Amino acid sequence: MKKLFRILCCLWVGLLFAETRVEEGNRLGLLYLGNGAEPESLDPHLTTGVPEYQVIQGLMEGLIREDGETLKPKPGVAESWDVNDAGTVYTFQLRKDARWSNGDPVTAEDFVFSYQRMLAPDLAAEYAYMLYVIKNGRLYNQGLLPEGEALGVKALDEHRLEITLEQPSPYFLSMLNHHSFYPVHRETVLASGGAFDRNNTWARAESYVGNGPFTLDEWSLGQRIFLKKSETYWNKDQVKLNGIFFYPVSDLQTEERMFRSGLLHKTGTVPLPRLPHYQTKQPELLYSYPYLTTYYYLVNTTKKPFDDVRVRQALSLAIPRTQITNFLKGGQTPALWFTPPGTAGFTPTQALKEDISKAQQYLADAGYPKGKGFPSFELLYNSSESHRKIAEIVQQFWKINLGIECELVNQEWQVYMVSRRELDFDVARAGWAGDYADPHNFLDLHLSGGGNNHTGWGDEAYDELIAKAAGSTDSEERFKLYDKAEAILLRDMPVIPIYWYNQNYLIRPSVKGWTPNILDRHDYSEVYLESE
Repeated sequence: MKKLFRILCCLWVGLLFAETRVEEGNRLGLLYLGNGAEPESLDPHLTTGVPEYQVIQGLMEGLIREDGETLKPKPGVAESWDVNDAGTVYTFQLRKDARWSNGDPVTAEDFVFSYQRMLAPDLAAEYAYMLYVIKNGRLYNQGLLPEGEALGVKALDEHRLEITLEQPSPYFLSMLNHHSFYPVHRETVLASGGAFDRNNTWARAESYVGNGPFTLDEWSLGQRIFLKKSETYWNKDQVKLNGIFFYPVSDLQTEERMFRSGLLHKTGTVPLPRLPHYQTKQPELLYSYPYLTTYYYLVNTTKKPFDDVRVRQALSLAIPRTQITNFLKGGQTPALWFTPPGTAGFTPTQALKEDISKAQQYLADAGYPKGKGFPSFELLYNSSESHRKIAEIVQQFWKINLGIECELVNQEWQVYMVSRRELDFDVARAGWAGDYADPHNFLDLHLSGGGNNHTGWGDEAYDELIAKAAGSTDSEERFKLYDKAEAILLRDMPVIPIYWYNQNYLIRPSVKGWTPNILDRHDYSEVYLESE
């Protein structure tokens, strides 16, 4: 009996002092992150979502990186750069010790190939328009480049890259840390299929070649992605983490329990019912700060009755934005226009207001008094507890205020993104996180035929305003043009702004070098772990 008692005591002590996964990670330099959804792809030229970018930024590196606090450009693959007096020609000096994960040198030709691939019409990259800043980028992407003309990207030699712009751009360097400007390894892409084949299989664990601080060691669908410290990265001696695990946990309650159980260092967000607890009882575990992101609804303007602007205005004016942000209790603010206020100093002068009477009048003028005869429609959202609850509030108020019915439809991330791209929806939830801190990034999203314009809407006057703003280096002039563009969005309402984000997530005190910023971007090469 005494022997059994001693055994039970030993087991109890062993359990008491057993390491959690987070504690083991602190000791071994392994970071465990919740990543929301399963990535669609890890090809930097084909992805558009945050779950994909969170992983890709550990695998790839562009010409520049960003300071974690100020977001100002700092050297990446390019150790230095020069710009001509006109602000239209940039010459980048690449590091001679920059290497791909297979040991090949990163060259200027890699960037030429990558930018040509990104803009190739056959690839149909959603983010191709980001490269329209490059001379002849738009014409190249549309297959309209005249004979004798060339894309404004040139390899001067193995380690010097020249990029010529259409016109001076005050935000060009900030754009270069976006994944659409990341290079890809030419030989690897070609070995796995056509360079412009969207079904190319090069971006899988068994064949992935990157140039970032980590390599893709494992991708178990629906379970986890593991990035291992790269032995070929030019700055490997400064990388303190040995690896990063990403878990695609779309259920927020499950993710929070994993955090409490010591299975995650950081979550993607916080479940609404648990937020007050961390705000009051464990604030040291909660990161909460402004996030340059707009939460909004897409309206499919190619479908009836949503092709009628009066219907779209009615839907927008009937949404109780303040009630939604009060319900969320996470520091979000009602969105009264599209671009988050104060973005690079820009705040529009016109704003929408909740107006039930006006919404009802718009619907009546469209031929649906008190909702009579209005067809039932679907409100699409990707799997998330918070998206569902917001949709339920909107559904309820559309019924109360307008007398119309909608069905809530939930889809997993990958299926949901396909539905958006193919305009296979009536109204759909969306969010736009800033790729760089400038109003242009929020407003060129809605250009006619743009790769991320998932509404079917377009307006020539709007397009002209954005083009003029892109060509101006005078902030006052640019902001006046953007203000007029915002007014057109409010007039036509192809997108319905709902709120501006405040980032909320849980993070262990052992995670160091994780600096909050408005783009929520973090250089994994600067993150490290300490024992708690």
